[in-house]
Amino acid sequence: MDAAPKAGIADDVAMLRAAAELTRDIAKARPGIYWPDLLASAVLGYAALAGAILIGSWPVALLCGVVAVIALYRALGFIHELTHVREGALPGFRFGWNLLVGVPLLIPSFLYEGVHTLHHQRIRYGTVEDPEYLPLALMKPWSLPLFIIVALLAPVGVLLRFGVLTPLGLLFPPLRRLVAEKYSALSINPAFRRRPAEGELRRQWFWQEAGAMLWAFALMASVPVLGWKPLLVWAAVLSGVAVLNQLRTLVAHLWENDGAAMTVTAQYLDSVNVPPPALLAPLWAPVGLRYHALHHLLPSLPYHSLGEAHRRLVAKLGAQSTYGQASYSGLFLLVGRLARATMGGRA
Repeated sequence: MDAAPKAGIADDVAMLRAAAELTRDIAKARPGIYWPDLLASAVLGYAALAGAILIGSWPVALLCGVVAVIALYRALGFIHELTHVREGALPGFRFGWNLLVGVPLLIPSFLYEGVHTLHHQRIRYGTVEDPEYLPLALMKPWSLPLFIIVALLAPVGVLLRFGVLTPLGLLFPPLRRLVAEKYSALSINPAFRRRPAEGELRRQWFWQEAGAMLWAFALMASVPVLGWKPLLVWAAVLSGVAVLNQLRTLVAHLWENDGAAMTVTAQYLDSVNVPPPALLAPLWAPVGLRYHALHHLLPSLPYHSLGEAHRRLVAKLGAQSTYGQASYSGLFLLVGRLARATMGGRA
C-alpha cells in the first residue's frame, strides 16, 4: 500500500467508539499481575545469566544464555508499560523495575519515558518529529540488515554512555548537554533531539543515571577481579536482547508513511497485531507487544487486558472490518513484506 493513500485514510469512527466502549471494565492495571510477571522474568533471566557464566559445559551454557535473553527481554519489556500506566496505579513499580532491570542492563527508564509518548501523539506519529519512526519500507534494502546490526553494538553503546560520557559530562557541561540531547533516548530516528526533562522526570533521570554510571563502573572494574568472561557473557546476552527487540521493532509497524500527518485509523493500519494462533509471538513480542496496533488505539490499556480487548473487538466488528486489517500471521511474513517493499515490490 502506498504511503500517500494511507496518510489520507479517514477515521473509522465505529471502530474508535467500540474500542473505547468495550474496554472500560478492563482498563485498570493490576499489580497482582505486573509484579509476579516482572519478578519471575527477572529471577529466571539472572539465574540463566549466572548459569551461562558459571557452567563449564558450552552447550548448557549456551542454552542458559538463550533463556537469559528471552527472560530478560520480557523483563525489559515492562519499560513500555511504565510510559503508559496511570499515575498511582502501580506504587513502587518504576523504582522496582529500574532496580531490578533498568540499571543492571544499563537501560534505565528515563531513556524511554518522555520519549515514547511522543510516538503516540497524533500530530507527530510517522513524521520527522516522531522519535520512533523511520519510513523503512521506503528506504534501500541495505537499511534492514543495518538496522539489526546496529543492535549488536548495544552493550558497547550503553557502557560508553554511562561509564564514559556521564562522568565526563559532570566535568564538561557542554558535553552533558550534548549527551542529554542526542544520546539519552531510545529512539530510531537519527534526527530526533531530546528536550530538557522537567519536574518529576528530571529527578528520576538524576538517580537513574547515577545508578547506571556506578553499575557501569562496577562492570568495567570487574575485569581485573573476575576476568573477562562475566562481562563478555553479560554483553552477549544484552546484545541478544537488543537484537530481539530490534526485530520486534522492525515488524511493529508497516513503516509506509512518508512523513505526512495521519489519522488515528491510518496510524492503526500502519501498525501490526499478531494475535493467536501465532504461537511464538509471546516470545518475540512479550508484555502485550503482539497487539501493537491495538495499543495505538488504546495506549493506556494495560498489557494483560489487550488479549481480551482484541477478542471483544473481533467479535463486535468482525475479522473483515477495519480492525481486522491490522492482524498478521507472524514474524517472517512481516519481515518478508518489509524486505519486498524496500526492493521496490508491492506488499
